[in-house]
Amino acid sequence: MAPVQIANVTKSYGAISVMNGVSLDIAEGDFVILVGPSGCGKSTLLRMIAGLESISGGTIAIGGRRVNDVAPKDRDIAMVFQSYALYPHKTVAQNMGFALKLAGRPQAEIEAKVKAAGDILALGPLMDRYPKQLSGGQRQRVAMGRAIVREPEVFLFDEPLSNLDAKLRVQMRTEIKALHQRLKTTTIYVTHDQIEAMTMADRIVVMNGGRIEQAGRPLDLYDRPANLFVAGFLGSPPMNFLNGRIEGDAFRANGGTILRLTPDLAKAAGGRELVAGIRPEHVVLANGEGHLTGTVIVDEPTGAETQIALRIGSDEILANFRERVPVRAGDKLSIQLPSDKIHLFDKSTGQRLALGDTQ
Repeated sequence: MAPVQIANVTKSYGAISVMNGVSLDIAEGDFVILVGPSGCGKSTLLRMIAGLESISGGTIAIGGRRVNDVAPKDRDIAMVFQSYALYPHKTVAQNMGFALKLAGRPQAEIEAKVKAAGDILALGPLMDRYPKQLSGGQRQRVAMGRAIVREPEVFLFDEPLSNLDAKLRVQMRTEIKALHQRLKTTTIYVTHDQIEAMTMADRIVVMNGGRIEQAGRPLDLYDRPANLFVAGFLGSPPMNFLNGRIEGDAFRANGGTILRLTPDLAKAAGGRELVAGIRPEHVVLANGEGHLTGTVIVDEPTGAETQIALRIGSDEILANFRERVPVRAGDKLSIQLPSDKIHLFDKSTGQRLALGDTQ
């Protein structure tokens, strides 16, 4: 395993810039997930680390060695793609050992490494099967096994679960995380699925428009998003946002909703135009003073949770309750928005206000 350093990396296609000065340090043994919407640059960055895309500027180093001009096969990395890319005419064992065979490794070594990887991935009984005889999850494990046998310094995953159904995705992300905990190999993983990112990563890197918006531990990003983009991207359902201003110790939304704030947060906000945010799971049913009453627009019971969209004045708030709430569209419902769960963002910059900020 090896650390990866990305320093001021840029990428342009003619006059079109798609990567704008990205810098990121990935520690040895870390599991880092690059996440963001389609077109944000996450797969391009992964391919540049792999050497499959050239870089226009900056430096990429793996294990302290600058690899800008090093061929992919000489970077000591292994990549698992979105497509399984298995040879249909080769068995599981032959697919897993093919790269070692091309490298001229002794047959005994190939067989030993293939068996070891097969044991790790529970592929032992499937070694003589062909890809057409495997399920989607089994094919993905074979693709992972092909990477493991190379014993690389860095694993790269490019949306490896996107072709699987929902149940199998959950199973496979658990297996990939367990694999990392066993092998301790530095891993860089790309996905557009923020649930995958939250559940699997040691660190998440949120990208947008060829830039890094925020990088850090999953719960740090969830609890303290740096800006509106990160706050809206991480979380399902997404954070509620209301535009407005501070009045005394309260936030008055343009649609009329009033949110009570802690005095320190109200003071930090000053007189600027703001966006208030609160996550749906932090909305609670009213219990005492300071409640808001709205009209139910939509109720979505899922069994374990109840998601309810409410209209309060001209504002709309989505709530996610752990209990079952027996309401229908058109009913009245009273809620509370705890002041210590409210985030404030500067509307002009999009940046989150932290206590101690001044106007």
